[in-house]
Amino acid sequence: MEKMRLNLLTSLVAILLMTYVNIAEAQDAKPRPSPAAVVTQRIGVDTDVTINYSRPGIKGRKVWGELVPYGMNPGNKYSKDKPYPWRAGANENTTIEFNHDLLIEGQKVPAGKYSIHMVPSETSFKIMINKISDAWGSYTYDASNDVVTVTVTPVKDENMEWLQYSFDELSDDGATVNLRWEKLKIPFKLKLQ
Repeated sequence: MEKMRLNLLTSLVAILLMTYVNIAEAQDAKPRPSPAAVVTQRIGVDTDVTINYSRPGIKGRKVWGELVPYGMNPGNKYSKDKPYPWRAGANENTTIEFNHDLLIEGQKVPAGKYSIHMVPSETSFKIMINKISDAWGSYTYDASNDVVTVTVTPVKDENMEWLQYSFDELSDDGATVNLRWEKLKIPFKLKLQ
C-alpha cells in the first residue's frame, strides 16, 4: 500500500512539473517578426501544390536593392563568407511541394518538396528550385542541388506590406505563382504534365 501511495505521489509531482513547464513556455512565447504562412492550391483533378514560407514586413525599409540586395548576398559568418541567394521569404527555407510532376516555366520537375531561392536584379529574377528543403535560409545553398533554374521578369504591383505568395491565372492544367512584396510581383508558371 505504501509503495502504491509513493507511485501515485511521484506521478502527481511529475504531472504538476510538466504542467508548470508548459505554462512557462507558453508565457515566454512571442510572435515571430516574420510570421509563418502556408498557401495550397489544387491544380487539375488531384495535384496539390503547397508553399510554406515566412512573411517579412516592409516596416519602413526599402526592400528591393537594399534589404534584399540585387545579385547574390555577400558572404557572412553563417555562409562561411560564401555569397548566397535570397531565401524568397524569411527564416527557414521557403518550400514548394507537389504530389505529381509539374512543369515550372516549361521545365520538368519531379513530384517532391523543394526550396525556393532567388537572385533579384532590377530587371529580372533568377529562381532556383533546389532539392535541399530543410535548411535555415540560403546560407548553405549549393547550386549543384538545383532541379530547375529559370529567369522571370518582375511586374509592378500595388504596395504589399507583408510578403505574400498567391496562385493566380488558374486553369484546368496550371496556375501562376506570384510572390508579392513592396511594389513588385514575381511570377512563375506551373503546368501539369
